[in-house]
Amino acid sequence: MSAKQSDSQAADSQAADSQTVAPQSVEPQSAGSLIQQAMIQQAFSDGIALRQQCMADLPEVLLNAAAVMIECLEQGGKILACGNGGSAADAQHFAAELVNRFEINRPGLAAVALTHDASVITSIANDFSFAQVFSRQVEALGRRGDVLLAISTSGNSENVVAAATAARATGMKTIALTGGEGGGALGQSEDIHQHVNIAHHSTARIQEMHITCLHILCSLIDKKLFGGTS
Repeated sequence: MSAKQSDSQAADSQAADSQTVAPQSVEPQSAGSLIQQAMIQQAFSDGIALRQQCMADLPEVLLNAAAVMIECLEQGGKILACGNGGSAADAQHFAAELVNRFEINRPGLAAVALTHDASVITSIANDFSFAQVFSRQVEALGRRGDVLLAISTSGNSENVVAAATAARATGMKTIALTGGEGGGALGQSEDIHQHVNIAHHSTARIQEMHITCLHILCSLIDKKLFGGTS
């Protein structure tokens, strides 16, 4: 072998060695990472357990709540929905599913969220109080035979409780969607007709089940009125 060939092979060998990636040692997970993974696992585990609990406890009350809404819509009434924070978002979400569509194409259904008109809400809060931002709208927009969907994770939102009182005075029926033990003041109120309570201490887990319950109500309404299936 010539000196030139030997030098060429040596260069090729060095190039190949330079492209070889040395194995990297895997560092043990930090305590912070383990805690975060445990939090994730706990959230999923709690959510699964709560869904199983609700699957056993809520079918009858959800059927009854859907029947109240269906009767209202069949008779030309509308559903008003209210709540604060995440519950306000749920109220608007539910109204959108009815007015537009859920899982099938069908005529729009009458539903109004009382949470999105900033001018109305701030004028009531300014001239009267925040506790009346929903009840004043119920007085103005609600009619006998309409339904109020009152959402409160604690059940103690003063303005939501006041809305249920105003709904009863107007001749409306109220479906309360609450959480915790007993659903707070709203859950104990004589102004509600159906009470869907998520018996859990975590606001996040309660809200997750609230939107599931609202989707179930949408499915039941579509099935009864239009024969829709998921």
